[in-house]
Amino acid sequence: MDMEKRLELERRGKKADEIKELNLDNCRACSIEGLTDEYSDLETLSLINVGLTALKNFPNLPKLKKLELSDNKILSGLNNLQGCPNLTHLSLSGNKIKDIDALEPLKSFSNLKSLDLYNCDVTNSDEYREKVFEMLPNLKYLDGFDQNDGEADEEEDDDDDNSGEDGDEDENDVENEDDDDDDEDGEEDEEEVDGEDDDDDDEDDGLDDEDDEEEVGLDYLQKEDIDEESEGEDFDPDAEEEEDDVEDEENSSPARGTKRKHEDEEQGDD
Repeated sequence: MDMEKRLELERRGKKADEIKELNLDNCRACSIEGLTDEYSDLETLSLINVGLTALKNFPNLPKLKKLELSDNKILSGLNNLQGCPNLTHLSLSGNKIKDIDALEPLKSFSNLKSLDLYNCDVTNSDEYREKVFEMLPNLKYLDGFDQNDGEADEEEDDDDDNSGEDGDEDENDVENEDDDDDDEDGEEDEEEVDGEDDDDDDEDDGLDDEDDEEEVGLDYLQKEDIDEESEGEDFDPDAEEEEDDVEDEENSSPARGTKRKHEDEEQGDD
C-alpha cells in the first residue's frame, strides 16, 4: 500500500487538521507523498520501514514532537525537517547516515532531547558520542543513554507529569495524619475529662457518705438523750408516792360519806 492510500485509511474520515497522531509504518514510498502542511495539529508521526531514501518535500508540522524514521535508507537531507522546530524525539536508527557532518542541521532544534542513531554507520566514528553531545548541547539522550552512559528512563516523562499528583498524595497523607492525630488527641482529651468527672463523682460520693454518717450519729445521740430523760421521769419515786396518796383519798372518800349518811338515817329513825 502506498503512502497516500495509507493516509486516507488512517484519517478515518477526519479532516487533516484534526489529526494528532499518524502511524504510516510499513507503507511503501521512496519519498514523502500525500503528507502536507494541512496536518498542522500533528504531534506524533511514525514512518518506520517505509523505504524512504530522502526527506524531500517533508511538510511543515509546527506541533510535531515525536518523529520515527527508523529502518529506512536515509543518507542525509535532515535540513528538510526545519519546518518541525518543536521536535523533542527523533529516531533515525537503521538508516544510512555515515558522517557526523550529516547531523549539522539538527543544531537548530533547541528542544531536541532524544536522538537515536543506533545501527547507523556514524556510530562507528571515533569519539562519536562525545562529538554528538558537543554538537547538540541540549541533547539529553543519545541511542538510549545519557552523556554519562546512564540508561534513559522511558517513564521519566510520565514521572514528571505525575509529580504533581504525587505531591497532592503526600499532602493528603499529611492531612490525614494530622486528622488522625487530632482524632486521637480528641479521644484522649475526652478520656481525661471522663476520668476527672469520675474522680469528682467519687469525691462527692465520699463527702456525701461522711455527711450521712455524721447525721445518723447525731440523730442516734439525740435519741439516746431523749430516752434517758424519759426514763428519768418515769422512775421518780416522789411522783409515784404523791400519785398513790391522791388515789387513796379518792377511793376512801366515798366510803366514809356513805357510812356517815347511813348513821344519820339511823338517828332520825330513833
